[in-house]
Amino acid sequence: MKKHLKNFHPARPPQSEPLDERQVQNSAGGYAWAIDQWALLERFLILGSEGGSYYVTEHQLTRQNALNVIACIDADGVRAVDTIVAISDSGRAPKNDTAIFALALAASADNTATRQYALSQLPQVCRTSTHFFSFLEYVKGLRGWGRSLRRAIGEWYLAQPPRQLAYQVVKYRQRNGWTHRDALRLGHPKPRNTAQDALFKWVTQRETSTLSNDERPSDDALTMIWAFEQAQRAQNVEQVVQLITDYDLPREAIPTNYLTHPRVWEALLVRMPLMAMIRNLSNMTKCGLLLPTSEATREVVERLRNADYLRKARIHPIAVLSALRMYAAKSNPEYYAYLRWQMRGGKRPVKQSEEKWMPVPQIVDALDTAFELAFHNIKPAHKRTMLALDVSGSMGWGHIAGLPGLAPRDASAAMAMITARTEPDYMFTAFSHEMVPLDITAKMRLDEAVKAVSDLPFGATDCALPMQYALAQRLPIDTFVVYTDSETWYGEQHPAQALRDYRDKMGIAARLIVVGMVSNGFTIADPDDGGMLDVVGFDSAAPNVMADFARGAI
Repeated sequence: MKKHLKNFHPARPPQSEPLDERQVQNSAGGYAWAIDQWALLERFLILGSEGGSYYVTEHQLTRQNALNVIACIDADGVRAVDTIVAISDSGRAPKNDTAIFALALAASADNTATRQYALSQLPQVCRTSTHFFSFLEYVKGLRGWGRSLRRAIGEWYLAQPPRQLAYQVVKYRQRNGWTHRDALRLGHPKPRNTAQDALFKWVTQRETSTLSNDERPSDDALTMIWAFEQAQRAQNVEQVVQLITDYDLPREAIPTNYLTHPRVWEALLVRMPLMAMIRNLSNMTKCGLLLPTSEATREVVERLRNADYLRKARIHPIAVLSALRMYAAKSNPEYYAYLRWQMRGGKRPVKQSEEKWMPVPQIVDALDTAFELAFHNIKPAHKRTMLALDVSGSMGWGHIAGLPGLAPRDASAAMAMITARTEPDYMFTAFSHEMVPLDITAKMRLDEAVKAVSDLPFGATDCALPMQYALAQRLPIDTFVVYTDSETWYGEQHPAQALRDYRDKMGIAARLIVVGMVSNGFTIADPDDGGMLDVVGFDSAAPNVMADFARGAI
């Protein structure tokens, strides 16, 4: 009798069958709910599709998301473009590439008004020449070079103050197979002042430009171009340092043979943008500028612990996590070599003799702090919280924001640490087809917690386990936070039903927050249950939304 009831219970089907008619089959063969096209658009813009997923190749996942972007554009072009701009401009996404691609799709739409609106927003999304060149490469494969597109290209240059434009053409001389000469010849903008005229001529006819001469120009906006030319002909370190100091030259303007000198990096650090500083921590340590007791180290630590600097520079937590993992790993030669191998796409291993330097402990600690600060002033909900990490096989596949070596399950540990450091009453759990022992705490350093999760065994996926475990152990939980790809299929009970059982039997109006870690179209959160919420993993705005939901504010 028990066997028959187990095999047939219409109100409690296994995850391999739909709980109700609203559910759809996920990529693993189980059943979950489909998120709407606008929620999927946000997931794609924030998480990207690089590396694909365990069940779907990168090509398939990108195609599915691109088709959804097009569907959103067709449904409401203005809303789609506004969503793209909002996520890009606010710094909610780890990388801007996906927003640029989506904007290129909007700029290639059939609807004329949508195309024009997308092109008008080009400066909002493509804030640097790297972004701009990526956009040009995308649209080249999507549409022809019509008049409106050429005009938008020209306007991108004309809208920038001459000093800022000079910085762009010096710092980003070539990216993604494009140069400023290529773009200017496409847009063919007509200069509005003498400074723009001189800049455009230098880009397109450098060999004959007066800015290449030894005589310093009288227009301050053009001095960076002149200083760049002088740096290319510099004879010693003193000349290079003086040019950096006097004319604010970026690292990209300095000949590579001078980038091994600590004095050069010291001069660059004075006005170095925060993102550039984070990316060059290893270089500055390797050359001997950053030492445990140096003034340069104190300056770097102060900037990394300044929340206002991080916010104004649009520093995303993923950028900090990436820097922390690589920088801190240098103290573990085998792990460092493994990460370098991943960063190189699995090509040749790194020889131990290549990298003779050690990380500065103060900088490691400051990066750990910066990761938290990059999420912007999180207010605790003061709720009893279970942080449940899906460590099944499917979560070990793909790259968060295209970062090699950072699989969704690794990244989920980092994101869960933010809530653990915020909420006084928390517990960590991990699960696959069974509960998995997880030995991490909020006091652990971020990179150590990520590595601990990376070393766990893989298994099948049963997202109902956290609620079932809490009920079996009679654990009082107000908020379950499940970090997952929602590719659940293994269990005999659906996660939503497990939560309802927990509520009924424990007498607690527990809430469920599902943190989507892959840009697929599924969630285990019932959209009709006000006590369940779906958010996008590594959206820099997510932790505050999660805390508001946990306390009942939304």
